[in-house]
Amino acid sequence: MIANPEGKLPGEDIVNQGLDDLAKNEITDFALLVLIASPRLRRFGFEIKDRPDLLPYEHALYDKLSERLGNDAHSHYNSLIRRIVSYSRARERELGARTI
Repeated sequence: MIANPEGKLPGEDIVNQGLDDLAKNEITDFALLVLIASPRLRRFGFEIKDRPDLLPYEHALYDKLSERLGNDAHSHYNSLIRRIVSYSRARERELGARTI
């Protein structure tokens, strides 16, 4: 499912990649990020199945980043979280504008 066929929202690329990865049952950084944001993304109409085996998703993402990036994991994690929040806010604004 493409997040916004009319245009490009900030962070849309990571949402689309995360959704694609989850559809292929691949647990990537972006897939975990989508799982972290899944309650909010579901409100936009995305169908995202929970993965109880990976709970808490935040820890799973941080552990994955830490294995790969060591001490740089924290800043990369925060950057990813900021991007998914940015996407969510932009999507909310877009949806709000359509209902006016």
